[in-house]
Amino acid sequence: MTTQSKKFAIGSTFGIVAPAAMFVDGFEDALHPLIPANKEYIFRNEHLRDILAFIANPLGDALYLTGPTGSGKTSLLCQVASRLNWPVNQVTCHGHLELNDLIGQFMLVNGSMSFMHGPLAQAVRDGHLLILNEIDLMDPSELAGLNDIIEGQPLVIPQNGGEVIKPHPKFRLIATGNSAGQGDQSGLYQGIMQQNLAFLDRFRLMEVGYPEASIEKSILQAALVSMGISVDTVMENLTEKMIEVANEIRRLFVGGSDSSGELSVTMSTRTLVRWTNLMIAYKRAPNALAYSLDRALTLRAEPTQREAIHRIAKDVFGDAWGE
Repeated sequence: MTTQSKKFAIGSTFGIVAPAAMFVDGFEDALHPLIPANKEYIFRNEHLRDILAFIANPLGDALYLTGPTGSGKTSLLCQVASRLNWPVNQVTCHGHLELNDLIGQFMLVNGSMSFMHGPLAQAVRDGHLLILNEIDLMDPSELAGLNDIIEGQPLVIPQNGGEVIKPHPKFRLIATGNSAGQGDQSGLYQGIMQQNLAFLDRFRLMEVGYPEASIEKSILQAALVSMGISVDTVMENLTEKMIEVANEIRRLFVGGSDSSGELSVTMSTRTLVRWTNLMIAYKRAPNALAYSLDRALTLRAEPTQREAIHRIAKDVFGDAWGE
């Protein structure tokens, strides 16, 4: 059970400019098995501000992060938790997930039936972050069972003899989704359900878009260094053009305020890193950039869209694109 708290200086902990007197609470124990692995990460100030404000004092709210696929919603949460030694119970939601799956169930253990607490019960009891990824894929009637927990009421487990778990003061419930709970208007995220308004009313919202070009450049360069590739002027120029291609794809994916996007696939930061990794892996291919782009993204696009994306890349790279 996680109990001993510790104060962390925000500036040095997250690598940002912040007053020396600004601290945030976390946990002393750095060895808990549910603490996410600490990875190199560049925090965006506005996102970090919202996350830290919430975990410092949720004020009776849960937190909902919305944004396009691969924009870094979950990694943001996990890297904040990692630096604060805050254990995380993480669940990826789907259409058949039930509230009881989150609470727990009886299982056969050493020849006898025992009640095994689920991720919700563990997080409520021990003061963990409960992250429900892709929450908009879950049945809203099941999610309504979380209303009382968000408001600070005890978790009652009738199937375990009426067990009552009083919420730990540091329990926090956080959700992520590609929609903001009102359903998917683009038609690109299959399975998303419109959520109950009373449930959504218990969340504060924050939007996580794709990082700025300077941040993505640092991410790609870190990926190259991790593969033993020195980032010289040529590689720096290459990554800048890859980011330019990615942003043009995103622009055509999102579309304007009065129309849907022209592309049904997009290049997330995750896909951009994959393109970089594959470009190095296939460096001996006749056209490593095009070959790796296919395998990172465009082979799952419709033929006309695949061709359009390659035209974008060729325009950006010019002679360096090859044939």
